[in-house]
Amino acid sequence: MDSMSSKSNFHGSEDARKSEIEIPTIKIHNEEGEEEENSLVAFATGNRNNQLNVETHEPNSRCNKCCSIVRSFFKPCLRNENPLPSNPSKLQRFKYGLLCPPFGRFAKFLAYIILLFLIWCVLWSITKKEALPGGNFFSIFVLCICCICGGDLADLLKMPPLLGMLITGCLLRNVPGIKTIGESINQDWSSALRNLALIVILTRAGLGLDPVALKKLSFGVIRLAFIPCLVEALTVGVVSHFLLDLPWSWGFMLGFVLAAVSPAVVVPSLLNLKERGYGIDKGIPTLVIAAASVDDVLAITAFGLCVGIAFSEGSFGLLIAKGPLEAFGGVLFGVILGTILWFIPTATSKNKHPIRFIFLFGYGILAVFGSKNLDFAGAGALACLTIPFVAAINWRKDEGSDKIISEYFANLWIVFQPLLFGLIGAEIDITKIKSSTIGLGLAVLAIGLLFRVIASFLAVLRLGLNTKEKFFIPLAWLPKATVQAAIGSQALDITREKKLFNSVEEKNGLIILAVAVMVILVTAPVGAAAISISGPRLLKKQTDNSEENMNARDDEI
Repeated sequence: MDSMSSKSNFHGSEDARKSEIEIPTIKIHNEEGEEEENSLVAFATGNRNNQLNVETHEPNSRCNKCCSIVRSFFKPCLRNENPLPSNPSKLQRFKYGLLCPPFGRFAKFLAYIILLFLIWCVLWSITKKEALPGGNFFSIFVLCICCICGGDLADLLKMPPLLGMLITGCLLRNVPGIKTIGESINQDWSSALRNLALIVILTRAGLGLDPVALKKLSFGVIRLAFIPCLVEALTVGVVSHFLLDLPWSWGFMLGFVLAAVSPAVVVPSLLNLKERGYGIDKGIPTLVIAAASVDDVLAITAFGLCVGIAFSEGSFGLLIAKGPLEAFGGVLFGVILGTILWFIPTATSKNKHPIRFIFLFGYGILAVFGSKNLDFAGAGALACLTIPFVAAINWRKDEGSDKIISEYFANLWIVFQPLLFGLIGAEIDITKIKSSTIGLGLAVLAIGLLFRVIASFLAVLRLGLNTKEKFFIPLAWLPKATVQAAIGSQALDITREKKLFNSVEEKNGLIILAVAVMVILVTAPVGAAAISISGPRLLKKQTDNSEENMNARDDEI
């Protein structure tokens, strides 16, 4: 009895211990393929001769738990997007923008920051000290970033972005504490980058000149392009000779710098009015936009000839003949290279568009920089205009190849625009400009604009416009910026290349640059505001939305 009770107590205590201890289990697949769950002890004492597929739970549970933890940790990084709730508030948009992956403005901002940091790292890895604070490339890099931010700020204030870029460049040269950025920029690099920006401008202008469209242009458009430009240039040339004491060649050089209208300001403003239906029935937006390109070509070409005359050396006869020789040489060089681009690369080439872009940009660089080395600076700009103009005549037959190449240069302009206006602003050293120069420069500017307004009004007579529309044209013809920034410093750059430091030529170059910057600061915001404010008041709004009438009027222009 005692032994029986002791055995029962033993088994009872063993059962109790089994109940307290969790025995691992295993899954066993029997001969019928059914899954059975048994304890590990039962498996150990079972039939060992059967072929069993065993899968333990305990190790898998630990592995799954670890995988779950890792998956939950990296889950935000594995999402394709974070859908916003319906009708999200600004706070929710900001919150979701910070999630991973980021999206919206924060994602764009983060991408730019990483890209800029990468660019700086590349510059540092190649140039070392030049990419560190105080170096040339570091200053150019910071200038470009600040000018982009300044342009965005100006855009938020409904002002032309180029104005914000120009002001930013001036601040980085003249404000104590940060003016070392503007002062650290190498003059040779600044001049080269501004010349590259000029090449982009000239090439885009040449691609935009369609000979077929030019044949359809009425005489009124030609008058609007030529008369105000020539009148203002001649007026400024004469007035600056007496007020600013500039030589005649330098005075007319300043005149053609100021005479060019800015497509960067005029075109977006007029397209905005056109989209809203203003002036469409008379084709006014098309009239002004078409004339703007011709106006710029005339001003840049004449400026180049004046530069050639101003810096020419030799007899008076050679001085007189140099202008026409440079014009003829620039056109001839442009026609030859433009014709070559008809055949090279071939129209069947697989990568013809990138190759044409490289050829065109390379030819432009050769024309502008090579002409200066040959002391024929006036021929460079004209050749740079002629090459794309001639090449595009054939490219237009090739499924709009000219538009694709123009888009390449438009993307290139995104980089060179802040560089151009920022570097122009950084060239202005207020300490070197006399207060009398600023006052007299504004007087020259005001007189020139007055004659330009009168000439613009007279140029559109007998075009079927009413009185209000005639008054709108001179207002739309006011803004100046892009061409002034591109060629305003050319004379000063040439004096520095010729080592004419502290000379009369350098003083004249500084005067032209200062007046060019003043005309941008005054006319760009005033002109843009004048177009946007006066347009709805002076122009008639299209009411019938007739596409036939719009197209018919555009064909007449």
